Amino acid sequence: MKRYVHIVPHVHWDREWYFSAEESRILLVNDMEEILEMLETNRDYPYFVLDGQTVVLEDYLSVKPEQKERIRRLVQEGKLIIGPWYTQTDEMVVGGESIVRNLLYGLKDCQEFGEPMQIGYLPDSFGQSAQMPQILNGFGIKRAIFWRGVSERHGTDKTEFYWVSDDGSKVLVQLFPLGYAIGKYLPTDEAKLKERMDKYFSVLDRGATTEHILIPNGHDQMPIQKNIFDVINKLQTLYPERTFFLSRYEHVFEQLEKEEQLPVIRGEFLDGKYMRVHRSIYSTRMDIKAANARIENKVTNVLEPLAAIASTLGFPYEHRLMELIWKEMMKNHAHDSIGCCCSDLVHRDILGRFALAEERTDRLITFYMRKIADAMPSDRSIDKLVVYNTLPYERNEPIEAEITTKWKAFRLVDEHGEPVEFEVVDETIVDPGLIDRQIVHYGNYDPFIRYTIHFRDRIPAMGYKAYVVQEAEQMKTQTPTAVEQIDTPFYTITVNENGTINVYDKQLQRTFRDVLLLEDVGDDGDEYDFSPLPGDEPIDNKEVKATYSLRQNSYFAYADIAYRLPLPADLEGRKAKRHDCILDVSIRLTVPMDQPLIDVRVLINNEAKDHRVRMYVPTGIASSHSVADNQFGVIRRPVVDPAIDVWEQEGWDERPDAIYPMLTYVGLSDETGGVAVLTNSTREYEIVGKQHDTIAVTLLRSVGYLGKEELVRRPGRPSGIKMETPNSQMFGTSELHFALTTHRGTTEEANVAKRAKQFLTPLYTYNKLPYDAMKMNPVAFSVPYEYSLFSQQEGETVLSTVKRSEDNRGVVIRFFNPTVQKTMASFQWHGSLSTVWRTNLNETPLAPLSMDAQQRFTVQVKPNEVQTVLVVDQEGNGE
Repeated sequence: MKRYVHIVPHVHWDREWYFSAEESRILLVNDMEEILEMLETNRDYPYFVLDGQTVVLEDYLSVKPEQKERIRRLVQEGKLIIGPWYTQTDEMVVGGESIVRNLLYGLKDCQEFGEPMQIGYLPDSFGQSAQMPQILNGFGIKRAIFWRGVSERHGTDKTEFYWVSDDGSKVLVQLFPLGYAIGKYLPTDEAKLKERMDKYFSVLDRGATTEHILIPNGHDQMPIQKNIFDVINKLQTLYPERTFFLSRYEHVFEQLEKEEQLPVIRGEFLDGKYMRVHRSIYSTRMDIKAANARIENKVTNVLEPLAAIASTLGFPYEHRLMELIWKEMMKNHAHDSIGCCCSDLVHRDILGRFALAEERTDRLITFYMRKIADAMPSDRSIDKLVVYNTLPYERNEPIEAEITTKWKAFRLVDEHGEPVEFEVVDETIVDPGLIDRQIVHYGNYDPFIRYTIHFRDRIPAMGYKAYVVQEAEQMKTQTPTAVEQIDTPFYTITVNENGTINVYDKQLQRTFRDVLLLEDVGDDGDEYDFSPLPGDEPIDNKEVKATYSLRQNSYFAYADIAYRLPLPADLEGRKAKRHDCILDVSIRLTVPMDQPLIDVRVLINNEAKDHRVRMYVPTGIASSHSVADNQFGVIRRPVVDPAIDVWEQEGWDERPDAIYPMLTYVGLSDETGGVAVLTNSTREYEIVGKQHDTIAVTLLRSVGYLGKEELVRRPGRPSGIKMETPNSQMFGTSELHFALTTHRGTTEEANVAKRAKQFLTPLYTYNKLPYDAMKMNPVAFSVPYEYSLFSQQEGETVLSTVKRSEDNRGVVIRFFNPTVQKTMASFQWHGSLSTVWRTNLNETPLAPLSMDAQQRFTVQVKPNEVQTVLVVDQEGNGE
């Protein structure tokens, strides 16, 4: 059989890794000049693939803006191949909206230059999400290329197949069975060239379904191979039965699409048989992982919906500010960056970007809350409190808010003058200069008092409600009172002497004992992977003496728990069974009275090296599978990977421990009920225990190397490079935020995804004062004291986000179905509109939706399907 060998020139551009983004930018300027010159001056050199990410262009043009036209010309000629991503995204620990925006902004950047590469190109991501075909199809992309995570146990040993998501979305995959770098630095020495290519061809030929195979000619930061034609001539001489030529990936796909009987496979790809996927990388540098989770949730759950609400009231939607936030985050979403398998210098850069993204997010949230509050018709001297709800249903739950005033007492009334009951639970003196410097400029140094209050009221769906703050003669001050145990309509919670808790569930009539047990073990691994220390014995807090206090009022209950856990200072101390170091642990539980939820914040002050800290949530539910979320859906995973019994005999690259990622929750359940962990920080879990009935949530990994060789779970060469990273020992204080919930029925039946969404979408409050440190002129219009943009009428779908469309013609609503049955998503629009359209993820209108007289529209959603609609409220019909 005649074989056609497509040699595709490319570069894999890790923007940062063991080197910084600034170092790689210098190399990029040098390498890009050579790439552009080759494409312009050598007619026989037809194509170059710029790694599928537009941030490479952004970095280059920040130094060489004068080259923009030159790049545009080469892109339009089809020579320089760009896009579709902004950065080479991770698929395991970043959320669905992050991956969607990565494509959205990457394709948007491509528009300035020409047509993007319509391939879901992810040559080095550490595993493949089961939802990726659906996300790619949402942008009109029907082809994909990747490397890691596949083995024949998925149903085929072929390198070309169709990959299908649960909703039926499908992409044609061209696998890199040997990676993206087999064509790096191809030698012209015939003996060396033949030795390399013989090994490659044996694998490539065996897996191929057609006579066309790929040799990607490139590597990490590799300059263009200028002598590639000499190499091709040598190859043609060595293998006369094959035809070698420079090509592009699309040419191979054109041949594959002629095949009628390609294999079809489903699911996520996390097998480390032939290439490492680093199944425990999800907890490396937990400070960075937690920052990503927290900021993703703020942007998608609060900022974007709040800005969309404001836009329908007459305020501008700041698209460019939103894009700046997203791009700052996505620079951290490249697989090495968010994987945190980088140098200490790079991790400092990553933390800096997240700090900038979070500051922008927080300030923009405050800006929109203030603009809305300022525009309410009233004397500008009137104080207000506005509560914002960015979920699509009305909420009537305990609210904690702050009121800052010089009054000794005040009251809250709604716009009709009806008083609202509240309790003052705390107060703090605030310097007036922090409120407004103009106050002290004129000699008034009287302090303000910041009161923390609790109250409860009905807050409209996807909207807000405002209250006027008025001076009063007295008010109710009631700090939470000390109690022996926490008692709510859902739980009775007691604290054990060792700092664990017992939870009696009044609905399930079950007691869960020793919840929040801390487990510490040695970690002889690196930034890629946890590796147990042979002979190590776990250390826990079963025998420690904790201090704790419990308090409760009619709105919330609290528990504060603290203890000190003796640990070995390092691996040598662990081997010697010394406990010469201390782990300080502080836990704050907040339990609302209106829902089955236990909010958990854990502070860990770490002084020890090379260890892993996990928290146990025992459920008493013997399980064969866990249920967690991935992007826009749910995934069931075995609590024991079957390959654990054969990985050594089969020579896997890494041991397939059942350590997995989640995005917002993981649960264990049976037909009667279950327990779930909801997370706003850590996204790594494992199901442990003799009956596999305990959820172990990783809180911290402390390691000192980027890469190490010969790990217990990962024998052989180091991953990455062996480089010391002392900052990854995670000395100092780490904060983790998650929650526990229980429910009747299975995890899917209880729609734990919806509970996680509510946990991650708190009610926000804004106290409007007559003073502001930063002045703004009033707008020329007013807004109501109470407002609801739209409401969800029925169905089990979960909101992903609400935002203004990129073309600014309307509001985008994205939602998904995390249940096992088809469902209907029904919404009632309360604002002005002209039409409603179903769109793809790229916000391109696909078909109009009908509305009834009450402005209600309905969409059918399949299990694990994401849907997007556009409500047009400006000129245009969506076409």
